Amino acid sequence: MAAKFKTSLSSGHSRTNAGRASLFIGCACIGILLISLLLSFTGLPYKPDAMDVASKYAAPSAAHWFGCDNFGRDILSRVIAGTRTTVLISLSAIIFAFILGGIIGSVSGFKRGIFDVILMQISDSVMAFPGILLALVFVAVSGVGTKTIIWALGIVFAPSYARVFRSGIRQMKEREYILQVQLLGVKPVRLLLVHILPGLMPQLIPAVVIGVANMALAEAGMSYLGLGIQPPDASWGKMLAEAQSYLFRAPWMVIFPSLFLIMFVLGLYFLSEALRVRLDKGGAR
Repeated sequence: MAAKFKTSLSSGHSRTNAGRASLFIGCACIGILLISLLLSFTGLPYKPDAMDVASKYAAPSAAHWFGCDNFGRDILSRVIAGTRTTVLISLSAIIFAFILGGIIGSVSGFKRGIFDVILMQISDSVMAFPGILLALVFVAVSGVGTKTIIWALGIVFAPSYARVFRSGIRQMKEREYILQVQLLGVKPVRLLLVHILPGLMPQLIPAVVIGVANMALAEAGMSYLGLGIQPPDASWGKMLAEAQSYLFRAPWMVIFPSLFLIMFVLGLYFLSEALRVRLDKGGAR
């Protein structure tokens, strides 16, 4: 028993340490991106779409910290502007996906029978296709634009949140205090928002954080393929697509957009892991 207790205690400490390391790395990465986001609103070193023929392929220097691209545009300014684009689209799309998935999952969680079967079959059908491929189809049919990208990504990712809501609601409804509240005649909407939803937070919060990272990757992939953000707006994925022909001539055109995209995604993944460990009751014990 003593050996088993020590093993459990050491496991708990290791998970706590891992959670702290993940939190530190995640906060460091996201902190850099937040500074970049603030700079995109307060002022950029140069206009993101300003061209300077004399600075074409200029290497990183005191005048242009990240160098210039094939049109002489300042890469630092474009990377910072791309931060605003990625954050705006990722947050908007995740909010849309969360609300849509929450409505579908909540209805399915409370209602059983054929209605539940139909909703889950539709969700499974959407999830059966690769997310970015389905989003590309939506954008190709509806037309390229920021709003189209947001609702396309929201629809594609909504079924995963619907599943989380549905399974969580069905588990919570079996708990004794929820049954007691139901006997008091509490309406379903109040039951969901006041009594069930707080209990789902340990599952939903990490899922939302990691969902933002997935949205950023999807938006970058769509922009890279030419169906995402269009010129003259800056996007990390679009910058990588434009830089692929100049990889050896001007590698900084690839390095810095890639670095910011990696920081954004890894930072959110580490934050998601830290939140999961912190919110997990088993890990807390």
